Amino acid sequence: MNERYALGCGLTRRAMLRRLGLSAPSLLVGGPLLRALASQAASSPAAPTAAFTRNEEAFLDELERASFQFFWECADPQTGLVKDRSLATGNDARDVASIAATGFGLTALCVADQRSWRKPGEARERVRATLRFLRDRLPHEHGFFFHFVNWRTGARVWQCELSSIDTAILLCGVLTCRQHFREDREIHQLAGEIYDRVDWAWMTQGGPLLIHGWKPESGFLKSCWETYCEHMMLYLLAIGANKNPIPATSWRASKRPQFEYIGLRFIHDVHAPLFVHQYSHAWFDFRGQRDAYADYFENSVLATKAHRQFCLSLRGEFPHFGEDLWGITASDSAKGYVVWGGPPKLGPLDGTLVPSAAGGSLPFLPKECVRCLRTMRERFGERAWKRYGFVDAFNPATGWFGPDVIGINVGITLLMAENARTGFVWRTFMRSEEMQRAMRQAGFSTPTAGNRASG
Repeated sequence: MNERYALGCGLTRRAMLRRLGLSAPSLLVGGPLLRALASQAASSPAAPTAAFTRNEEAFLDELERASFQFFWECADPQTGLVKDRSLATGNDARDVASIAATGFGLTALCVADQRSWRKPGEARERVRATLRFLRDRLPHEHGFFFHFVNWRTGARVWQCELSSIDTAILLCGVLTCRQHFREDREIHQLAGEIYDRVDWAWMTQGGPLLIHGWKPESGFLKSCWETYCEHMMLYLLAIGANKNPIPATSWRASKRPQFEYIGLRFIHDVHAPLFVHQYSHAWFDFRGQRDAYADYFENSVLATKAHRQFCLSLRGEFPHFGEDLWGITASDSAKGYVVWGGPPKLGPLDGTLVPSAAGGSLPFLPKECVRCLRTMRERFGERAWKRYGFVDAFNPATGWFGPDVIGINVGITLLMAENARTGFVWRTFMRSEEMQRAMRQAGFSTPTAGNRASG
């Protein structure tokens, strides 16, 4: 079993983070104002964050196409469920899907349809099949889904938890499909029913915070989503819900610890890797907006700058790190899956590079991230780049190149590359009236006329 599988055996991703990066190896519809806001969002497309050169565009297009190939080939055509991981060369016999990878996969289908990567209607039909299965056959409790399931049957595996955050990632994909295929009545209805049946209040058990998950054998997990991380999407989905929402006060209940590194001050949990600054931003367009606490897009820009400088500080120990070769986030390693990164130093760093660290940060530091990714491709060639794009991780110092890709890391790379290039995922997802309502209730200011670019 890999780490994602170990999570399914009772160790949640957040519990791993609380262990300060210890390795987890192989064993281990609204009122007129809201309608007006939604209409404004639809008529004011989200702009890309950077103007890439022709060569950079060509590279990013190749990266996105390869990444999408994973979501097309590693999803069961009947259920739409996407494998948690696969051999980077394809033809993988493992049969475990993750609902988070499926959420990324649904969004990838929208990108593919927009870019005509498949024959007309193919992506739409795959979306229909997936939503039908999610509504009618995939086991759920109060609308929440189990973290890991069999990709052909949907049956729960490894006694995994019913996961609130992974359900949220799945729902982001569901709602993206509802908006992209908005003229398709069946998709619109299916997506709405899947979202509306979630009992968000049940996952709080009367408290202000959402709980990590639930197991039929032992009940609710002990941990809550209480400190800033990728959970922004979870709370906004719950606050904006048409049915069984949680109050907007829950948005203010979580902690937002301040952290400073080389003069950069931003909200950051020192026990968390870089992906926590990426995932919610794959769908929610926070640019040019802020609540009472922060401009979260700029916060992720600062976090990415700090992470890049942290990687550069490791050159004395790992000489291959450099201006155009950096990036560490939760990933595979030669000893199994590890939650690692920095600053501050998190986990048993050994010089391994993780392409999704830069891939998932493309909107935040476009030029730096695309140069890093192109350097990885050019310098390490076929050892680091396979059928589905980059392998999950590799270590130039030891010659280890991971054999697998992991769905969520492939997914964040694809979505953020598309957002950096066109803003398509942001523009599509943010048409949702529920998300407009959620951000308003959470206290976000009206988007400025010209969203700021970073980098």
